[in-house]
Amino acid sequence: MGYLGEDIKKLGFGLMRLPQKEGVIDVEQTKEMVDLFLDAGFTYFDTAWAYAGSEDAIRQALVERYPRDKFQLATKNAAWINCKTKEEAYAQFDTSLKQTGAGYFDFYLLHNLGEARSHYFDDYDMWNWVQEKKESGLIKHVGFSFHSTPEELDAILNSHPEMEFVQLQINYADWDNPVVQSRRCYEVARKHGKPVIIMEPVKGGMLATPPESVVDIFKKEEPEASVASWAVRFAADLEGVITVLSGMSNIEQMKDNLSYMREFKGMTDSQKEMIQKAQEELARIPLIPCTTCNYCAKVCPKNIGISGSFMAMNYLTLYNDIAAAKGQEGWLVGSHGKAKASECVQCGKCEEACPQHIAIREKLRLVCDELLA
Repeated sequence: MGYLGEDIKKLGFGLMRLPQKEGVIDVEQTKEMVDLFLDAGFTYFDTAWAYAGSEDAIRQALVERYPRDKFQLATKNAAWINCKTKEEAYAQFDTSLKQTGAGYFDFYLLHNLGEARSHYFDDYDMWNWVQEKKESGLIKHVGFSFHSTPEELDAILNSHPEMEFVQLQINYADWDNPVVQSRRCYEVARKHGKPVIIMEPVKGGMLATPPESVVDIFKKEEPEASVASWAVRFAADLEGVITVLSGMSNIEQMKDNLSYMREFKGMTDSQKEMIQKAQEELARIPLIPCTTCNYCAKVCPKNIGISGSFMAMNYLTLYNDIAAAKGQEGWLVGSHGKAKASECVQCGKCEEACPQHIAIREKLRLVCDELLA
């Protein structure tokens, strides 16, 4: 594509979900996947200090087996994880260099900005520190990954125009999701002229197994194509995209992705129409109509994570994946310091504040029954 002076094809190998064998990363299978990926002409690999075992695995599977100029390697710094000083945050970079053996990083990201995580990068002056690493030649391109509102993204990019790219969660299911706001975040990045790296195009695997009514739409159009391929192609078709990361976990997933992305030239009008039909079908599925305005949270005496609980419940309704829904509840409620639905005292103040007139107490009992039992 030529973005940032690099020749990168539209599929990137996300290394967060590498194959496992007896509870550890299967390096031998990872080597086979790396070989297939490079043989097909793809070159972008994405790992992170926070991905347990991933940096070490990619050293063995890629860095020690191929010339350094044959691939691009990205990793990330999560200053908000157990770092009480700037020295501890900076040390993540040295650890990543050691674990990957890469010598330098083509793309280095400040990891998962947004909400309460962002201030760590300010507190530790990491914006200037990462530019110093770039000037020393240890980093070629600097950017950040982001999970929050378009308003916060706009503020960060206004404060730090030196950032060269942004990594965003974008997929057709979240495109107009009022929580994720993929479209609006993408539009903010483009307004600032920043190229985008896309993560979660298949929504952690959920869009490989969407509701049957969505599967039917895609299979009638392209019976031989995998359902997951539609999600990746939707993301890759957007303008200003450097690459689309797919967190491939086995050789079969790798072969499938390569089969349709090797010669990808964009989506046809007919294919775009199918995506729109899928989005409309998802919108027809009855969900808790929470818009995450969080007026309920402002009056809740127990500080319950109401909107997060409802989003997790909607995951269960859409994808019938109890493990993923419980994971969402843990992330959106527990990790954000909110009380769980089980702590509701049934006072009703939330329902008085809700502009959507949701029967919040009833829905919280449903969350308890389905996700917290």
